[in-house]
Amino acid sequence: MKTSIKKELLNHILDRINDNVLTTENKDDWHFHCFNEDYYIIYHNKAVEWLKIHSIDTFEAIETVKDYELQHFGEFTTKINPESIVNMLAYIYGEELMYSFNIDSVDKLRHEILIELEDKNNN
Repeated sequence: MKTSIKKELLNHILDRINDNVLTTENKDDWHFHCFNEDYYIIYHNKAVEWLKIHSIDTFEAIETVKDYELQHFGEFTTKINPESIVNMLAYIYGEELMYSFNIDSVDKLRHEILIELEDKNNN
């Protein structure tokens, strides 16, 4: 995952914490609440811009989604359009990021995210 995406997704998780969407009580659903409950990106043009901002080749993005879905679901079902692909990428990268934290409370998650963001800002 590119550093720019990681930083953006960490900020997204932090926003969900600050909005009290993520709580210690719903820990098992953190990924769902951040990356599956609602669309991460809406509108075709915003999705195209998101890919450009993060320097992601369209075909690379499609291939990432395809490989993930085939591995986890046995079939590739995401529609091939910018919005669908970007939202699935956010889901995939969000899952990778969320499960990289072995944390049992929202306060510890906030703390770890702030440390990660500080490290990213200093580099």
